Amino acid sequence: MGVRDLVYKLYERRLERKLSGPGSTAQIPRHVGVIVDGNRRWARAMGLRDVNRGHQKGADKISELLGWCREAGVEYVTLWLLSTDNLSRDQAELQPLLQVIEGLVRDLVEQGWHVNPMGSLDLLPDHTARVLKDAKEATSHRPGLIVNVAVGYGGRREIADAVRSLLQEHASKGASIEDLVEVLDVEHIAEHLYTRGLPDPDLVIRTSGELRLSGFLLWQSAHSEFYFCEAYWPDFRRVDFLRALRSYAARHRRYGS
Repeated sequence: MGVRDLVYKLYERRLERKLSGPGSTAQIPRHVGVIVDGNRRWARAMGLRDVNRGHQKGADKISELLGWCREAGVEYVTLWLLSTDNLSRDQAELQPLLQVIEGLVRDLVEQGWHVNPMGSLDLLPDHTARVLKDAKEATSHRPGLIVNVAVGYGGRREIADAVRSLLQEHASKGASIEDLVEVLDVEHIAEHLYTRGLPDPDLVIRTSGELRLSGFLLWQSAHSEFYFCEAYWPDFRRVDFLRALRSYAARHRRYGS
């Protein structure tokens, strides 16, 4: 172990003690959302011609993150792996990315995680959608940390789908638009989101230095705390994760007040 690695290890242990050591009162987020950004830029920075090696490296990082989350006491993790905008990419780039995602989902199933896909699965190729649905069916009974994999996900699309589902539900009961207007509220829409039944994210992490959400959990993140990290996703370390938790614990959540 080099000097730099040793220093980071000592710093990591110091952060860990502050968060979970004896006498610690640090609040740990119950639900963490992660925008895993920077895989392609990492590959280019490493001099790799094939950007899919960056996607694979990023996929390999997921299991590490989930282990860190479980150790910290996080109960839900939502990973944004593919946006609806990404689906318009050239097929020569999209297909290898979908294969990486399919392999990741299969690995998560084999590793024992509770996998919950979320997104517009109808927009995905049949094979990818089938892998996600099979993962949900195979792991729905598993206890412990729930891993939401957002594939073919867009925040605006999610809200539109929720409203469409709400309208269809009321129409099936013979209710009119006027009837719906009389009772419609925030809770009604929330019940039709992809994340229905789950708590909103307490903390949202984005890697690669980008300072925006890009449509990630638009509805659910109204009161979330945000942490932006300079590192590309494949370079995200446990010390970066602990820093995010420390930043969260230091904030006073006012819920919009």
